[in-house]
Amino acid sequence: MKEAVDMIGSRPTAPTADPMSSLTIGSLLNAALVGSAERKIVYRDQPPISYHDLRERVGRLASLLRDRGVGPGDTVAMLDWDSDRYLASYFAVPMMGAVLQTVNVRLSPDQIRYTLQQSRARILIIHRDFAPLVEAIRHDLPDVRDHVVITEGARDALPGWAGGSYEDLLARSRADFPFDETLDENNVATTFYTTGTTGLPKGVCFTHRQLVLHSLSVAAALGADGQIGYRDVYMPLTPMFHVHAWGFPYVATMLGLTQIYPGRYEPSLIVDLHQRHGVTLSHCVPTVLRMVMDTADSQGIKFDGWKMLIGGSVLSPDLLAAAQAAGLRVLAGYGMSETGPVVSLMRASVPPESGHSAARSGYPIPLVTVSVVDDAMQPVPRDDRSHGELVVRSPWLTPGYVGDATASAQLWHGGWLHTQDVATLHEDGALQIRDRIKDVIKSGGEWICSQTLETLILAEPDVAQVAVVGVPHPQWQERPVAFIVPRAGARPDITRILLTVDAAVERGEISRYARLDHVEIVEDLPLTSVGKIDKKAIREWSQLG
Repeated sequence: MKEAVDMIGSRPTAPTADPMSSLTIGSLLNAALVGSAERKIVYRDQPPISYHDLRERVGRLASLLRDRGVGPGDTVAMLDWDSDRYLASYFAVPMMGAVLQTVNVRLSPDQIRYTLQQSRARILIIHRDFAPLVEAIRHDLPDVRDHVVITEGARDALPGWAGGSYEDLLARSRADFPFDETLDENNVATTFYTTGTTGLPKGVCFTHRQLVLHSLSVAAALGADGQIGYRDVYMPLTPMFHVHAWGFPYVATMLGLTQIYPGRYEPSLIVDLHQRHGVTLSHCVPTVLRMVMDTADSQGIKFDGWKMLIGGSVLSPDLLAAAQAAGLRVLAGYGMSETGPVVSLMRASVPPESGHSAARSGYPIPLVTVSVVDDAMQPVPRDDRSHGELVVRSPWLTPGYVGDATASAQLWHGGWLHTQDVATLHEDGALQIRDRIKDVIKSGGEWICSQTLETLILAEPDVAQVAVVGVPHPQWQERPVAFIVPRAGARPDITRILLTVDAAVERGEISRYARLDHVEIVEDLPLTSVGKIDKKAIREWSQLG
């Protein structure tokens, strides 16, 4: 995969592979076409399609792209909301030997321009909502040959630079595309760009083999715990541009589940789709979970066992308890863009006497090896208290960052993928993410985990969101400051919050250096492009203020 890291789209032709043993993305669809051919896939309020229809659309999309000049190794960029169209692209583009770029539409225009330039995307498939964005940057994309616009039935004239309507072109394309059954499983299948704390977005990529192994391992972990089955109805609540929607559309298709796609996220529509179609399995970040719960609560709706996998940031005990009271079966997990993404999942079957809650970061799923290490790369004790950096190995981790040898070497220093997350391991193997290394507050020679303070504060009933960041201090290097968003109509008691933190110090749960210097009530907190609280932005404006 070194060539893929050097430049997406320039990989030399791979040797032919044995179709009987090659792990390619097309194989994930095969069983569903036999056992679940008439199962439904629904997009918003549109008429459902079957798996048989999906396979036909996969063939038509591949023909459409071939007719517009896409060949093996070329990159096709997708800018769309979560939809059955996106699902078809997950299969059609890699199956024809091309590379699917899932574009993060929440990035700035400059960042999107950069990602499309570096990937050398040849064709853009664009929802009409993003046509103004493409209009602003298209003159800076010399490698783009054509633009296909998704109109969704709108009668507005296509932009002059558009090569045609997705719907019209798809209808005129042949369904019997001759997919190569000897496609090599080590060909790059997908690429996307992850945003860090500094610099430009970094490109990661994954092969057919990696995505198939990831799908099998996630399904095995959830199936062994009774969390997924053939009767489940699946709906993603993390964007399909973000790490393949955590890989779950591939898992759901492999198992032939009924699938519901909500398009642009609107909490009221999400609740309606859940009620109308009996959704049983989803995944999201805590901020989305809170929005969906608040909407359901305002309508007096309970969720009756809806299984919700939570990742992206800490799941507080308060939010977990509220979700369980609303009828949700919530389990946390852990992963990141570079890990494809799933590293660990909590188990519903863990007995209460273990002391583990569903909010813990989980146990490594099959084929994943983890270690928590000190600065010398030596494992720290598995006592659930000793902190270190989480490092990972598995068959589906990205080999590095596209076009960035220095960052790739840092990512894989010592033969392990470095997550930059501070973690602890329990003696039974349960993982707990404590903080991001960049978010740890360094004060008076002590390290303070911001997430520990946030968990304490979120236990206050009037607090909706909180971010604790380190603010520069002339004597102590940094001091912790909490920024709190209150619940609607509430006014958090700052004195009680300070006393809560002091009590945790007295109990020995946190260092005395973790006492808060300041608490500020704010109307909202900035979010990243994938819905996490943006602590980098908070640190910047807190220092300016």
